[in-house]
Amino acid sequence: MHKVLFTETVLRDANQSLIATRLPFSQFEPILKTMDEAGYYSLECWGGATFDTCLRYLDEDPWERLRNIRKHVKNTKLQMLLRGQNILGYKHYPDDVVKTFVERSVANGIDIIRIFDALNDLRNIEAAVKETIRNNATAQVAISYTTSPVHNLENYIKLIKSIEEMGASELCIKDMAGVMSPKEAGEFVKAIKENSKLRLDLHTHSTTGLAYMTLLKAVEAGVDVIDTAVSCFSGGTSQASTNTMVFALKQLGYDIDVKDDKIKEINDFFKPYQAEVLKSGLLDPKVMGTDADALNYMVPGGMLSNLVSQLKAQNSMDKFDEVLAEVPNVRKDLGYPPLVTPSSQIVGVQATQNVLAGERYKIVSKEIKAYLRGEYGTPPGEVSKELIAKVLGDEKPLEVRYADTLVPGMEEGKKAAGSLARNTEDVLSYILFPQIAEKFFEDREKREQNKVSYTITRRD
Repeated sequence: MHKVLFTETVLRDANQSLIATRLPFSQFEPILKTMDEAGYYSLECWGGATFDTCLRYLDEDPWERLRNIRKHVKNTKLQMLLRGQNILGYKHYPDDVVKTFVERSVANGIDIIRIFDALNDLRNIEAAVKETIRNNATAQVAISYTTSPVHNLENYIKLIKSIEEMGASELCIKDMAGVMSPKEAGEFVKAIKENSKLRLDLHTHSTTGLAYMTLLKAVEAGVDVIDTAVSCFSGGTSQASTNTMVFALKQLGYDIDVKDDKIKEINDFFKPYQAEVLKSGLLDPKVMGTDADALNYMVPGGMLSNLVSQLKAQNSMDKFDEVLAEVPNVRKDLGYPPLVTPSSQIVGVQATQNVLAGERYKIVSKEIKAYLRGEYGTPPGEVSKELIAKVLGDEKPLEVRYADTLVPGMEEGKKAAGSLARNTEDVLSYILFPQIAEKFFEDREKREQNKVSYTITRRD
C-alpha cells in the first residue's frame, strides 16, 4: 500500500463553498499550531475567493492574513489557488502583474501554487508556472475536469504531457462540480500514473454524493494526494471529510501521516463555529446536502448559489429549473467550457438572461462578447457560428493570446493607487480590485489616525 497525503481545505475551499469565504483569521488563529502538527501534506489557506473577501467583507489585508498564517505554521506547506492569467480576479491581467503577484505570494509565505485555467488553455498558465518555479515554489498545475463530447481521456493525457513539458512540479485533477464518478476516477488516475511521474492530487466536491467513492477509487488507482475538509466543514458543496478518509484509508492499510488525535482536536475546535454560522444563517443547510442533479447540469456549488441569488433578486425563483435546463445549452453554444470561475459565472448569467428575457441571446453580457472574441482563451470545442455572427458581426476573434495584447500594468497600477499604496502588495490589491482596495486603504488610514488620536488623548 502506497503513502496517501492529505491537503486540508477548511481554511480556503471548504469555507468558500459553505459560508462564502467568510472565515476570519481571528476565528482560526488559535488552532493553527495544531494544524501544523497534524501531519498534513499542505494547508490550502489562500487564493480563490479569499483575497476578494478579505478586502470586501472581513476588513482584513489578505497579505497580512497570509503572513500571520505563516508565523504559526512552521512545518506544513501553505498552498493557494491561482486562476492563471486571471490571478484572483475575473479578467486577464498583463504578464508583469501575474509574475509580480506570484513572486510576492511566495515571498509572503506560499509554498505550493495550484494554477489552473478555466478553459484548460495552457497559454494562460505559462507565465504563472514559470514564475512559480523561478521563485523555488511548487507549481501544481490543475486540469479543470468536466465531461462533454469533446472531453475524453485521450485529450486529457495529451494535455498532461504538454503540462509536463511546461515544467510543472505536480499535477492536480480539479473536479469543481463533484461530477467525476468512481469509474472515471479509477480510469483517469491509472492513465495519468502510466503517462506521468509527477505527484498527482485529486480535488473534488461532495455536491453530488460521489466524493468518498471517487476518492477511494482514485487512491486504489495510485493517486498521491487527496483534498479533504475537517469533518464539521465537509460534505455538501465542500470536500469529503478528512477525519473519515483518514480512518478508512488507515484501516485499509494505506500509509497515512495524518494524526487521528490532532484532526479530532481540529474538528472539535471548529464545531462551535459551525453551530454559530448555522444559527446566524451564514451556513445554509441547503449547501450541506446532496444534489444529484448536478450530474446532469455540471453546475458547481458556488455557481448554483449565484443562480439562486440572481433569481431571488428578480423575484423569479419559479424559473430556477428552467434556468438549470438552459445551462447545458449555453455551455454547448460556447464550445463546452468547464464550469469553473470565471466561465461558470459567464454561462450562468447568460442562461438566466436567456430564460428571463423569453428569448435566447436577446440580451448578451459583455463577458459573453469577450469570451467569443477569445479574451478568455480558446474554447475546448466548436463555438456556435450563429452565436458568433449574432454577437460579433464582422469582428474576428483573436488569433493570439489575449494577454499579449495588454500593456504592462504594474507601473500604471502604482500611479493609480497613489499614496494609498504603501508597498507592492498594496499595488497588486489595487490592480485586482481597485474600488474595494481603495476603500480598504482609506479605512485603514482612518483606523490608524483614530488609534494615534486615542493614544495621545490617553497620555494627556
